[in-house]
Amino acid sequence: MPGLVNEQAAIVANEKVGPGLHLMKLAAPQIAARIKPGQFVHMRLPAMNDHILRRPFSIYDCDRDAGMLEVLYQVVGFGTDHMTGLQVGESTEIIGPVGRGWEVPKDASRCLLVAGGVGAAPLFMLADELMATGRELDVILGAQTVDALVARERYEALLETPPRCSTDDGSFGFSGFCTPLVDQALNDAEGEGRPYDYLAVCGPEPLMKIVVAQAKDHGVFCELSMERRMACGIGACLSCVVDTVAGKKRSCIDGPVFSGQEVVWS
Repeated sequence: MPGLVNEQAAIVANEKVGPGLHLMKLAAPQIAARIKPGQFVHMRLPAMNDHILRRPFSIYDCDRDAGMLEVLYQVVGFGTDHMTGLQVGESTEIIGPVGRGWEVPKDASRCLLVAGGVGAAPLFMLADELMATGRELDVILGAQTVDALVARERYEALLETPPRCSTDDGSFGFSGFCTPLVDQALNDAEGEGRPYDYLAVCGPEPLMKIVVAQAKDHGVFCELSMERRMACGIGACLSCVVDTVAGKKRSCIDGPVFSGQEVVWS
């Protein structure tokens, strides 16, 4: 795969930032120089000889000058629980940048990003790029509780308008799922006579399915990031397939970003 690098990355930080949420910072200058918004790395965890398969992780943020990558991860099983114990100074082998990232149409001028939970991470570099290129940008963040809105302050520092937020328990922002906020944003933009012409979403699949339908109803081009368990990460094993209108595609190299109109939902 063109531009793919196998790099031994030093762990610079690994801290708990929310309930079951951790932020790892890695020194990986070769991958940092190449990574694009929406791409990911495939990580081999140290001291896990009985679990040889690599694990895919989206890149939350990248400092190209310093050669640093940030990974926001959620503890969901043995591997990610093991990650929480990795110490500063240890290293982990990563392959990247992997996959197809976000592809914003050149003529898109008003954009809406929608994130559920840790889906805020794969969208942040995109938000940074959109702001840098002068697009008008709004962001909607949803999480279970206020403590799980760990990306909110970083988005607030980046955006001209603070992100609209929702929490399932009503502890911050709108009480409930974030999909009503998406409808509101789409309707408001149309009412202003300046509708969105690009929408990107990442989060749990039920959320993405709804948001894709909302975008379609409003005639807005939509992209989404489909995260899958992966074995090889280079398109050989077919363990991460996504059903599309053109047949089965591999999330690792054909994605993880797909257009909303091509994904077939089960």
